[in-house]
Amino acid sequence: MAVIKANTADVRTLARLMRAEAEGEGELGMLMVGNVGVNRILGNCLDFRNIRNVNDMVFQSPGGFEAPQKSYFYQRARESDIRLARRAIGGEKTWPASNALWFFRPVGECPATWFDQQNTGRFKAHCFFTPSSEDCPAVF
Repeated sequence: MAVIKANTADVRTLARLMRAEAEGEGELGMLMVGNVGVNRILGNCLDFRNIRNVNDMVFQSPGGFEAPQKSYFYQRARESDIRLARRAIGGEKTWPASNALWFFRPVGECPATWFDQQNTGRFKAHCFFTPSSEDCPAVF
């Protein structure tokens, strides 16, 4: 059962985002990007108030993802990417992105915090950051 509302176009958009942001991290890394995206829709907190659907989340500006600014994002979604997007929309969560709202790729070690958000861990090149349950109860 889906944890967010998503039609076929939404699934494809999320699939394109996941691939564009983390293809080099493999399927698990791409799924984690999907976790962050779904959490931003569910959260309605901090930088993501009034983000109600996939398009709001993907194209949020400022404060959204970098991928929609690159041409690679606009390539057609592959079936394997679509399956991963459906898993994220279905609520499959993967640590360290389970409750994360942010991630980035540092030039070295992951900082303990990023804009006052706690580091929940690293997967390959990306560090993930999670708000407190008080600030964003809907992502927990």
